Amino acid sequence: MKNSLNIIVVAIMMISIVSCKKDSKPNYQYMPNMYEPIGYEAYGEYDVFPGGQEAMLPVVGSVPRGWMPYDYKNAPEGYQLAKDSLKNPIRYTKENEEAGKALYDIYCAICHGSKGDGKGTLVQREKILGVPSYDDVGRAITEGSIYHVMYYGINSMGSYASQTNELERWQIVQYVQKLKADLEGKTARIDKESDAPSNLIPAVEKRPEVIEETH
Repeated sequence: MKNSLNIIVVAIMMISIVSCKKDSKPNYQYMPNMYEPIGYEAYGEYDVFPGGQEAMLPVVGSVPRGWMPYDYKNAPEGYQLAKDSLKNPIRYTKENEEAGKALYDIYCAICHGSKGDGKGTLVQREKILGVPSYDDVGRAITEGSIYHVMYYGINSMGSYASQTNELERWQIVQYVQKLKADLEGKTARIDKESDAPSNLIPAVEKRPEVIEETH
């Protein structure tokens, strides 16, 4: 009799548990936040975050992975310093020259021309004027000045720092110098294996870079 009563009690408990169960939601939530996370709106203000804002600024001095700070200022003195002292850290090889040409054809030839003579398609159509040739004596471009102008832009030319990474910009520098040598009737520089080290800049993914504003 006692065993029968125990069986009946257990059966009633099992029926109660099964009848109360919902497949769509657990019966008991011991840690509710793990089941029902709180959704925060971007740039919303919440007490749980330092400063009260969800979108926090990065730590001071931090830089994106694959990006190196550019220490030359976007000012005439920064341009002149880069022109006089900044050197191309990659080896001048045929491979880098070809890579530079491919990038040049995409970003530069439309204004500067395929030969670097300042007679690109937009110039010929008079959409933009005053584009100098790379052999212009008055400008006397150098590898440093070429890079600086690509990084910040100059006059009507905008910056290309967001479209290209550091290695790609230096490859374009090599190709621009090749075009300059061609215009001057000189032989373009190509390093021998023993003349220069391997590329000091690794190939990195494209990432937007912070462009310093002119003050």
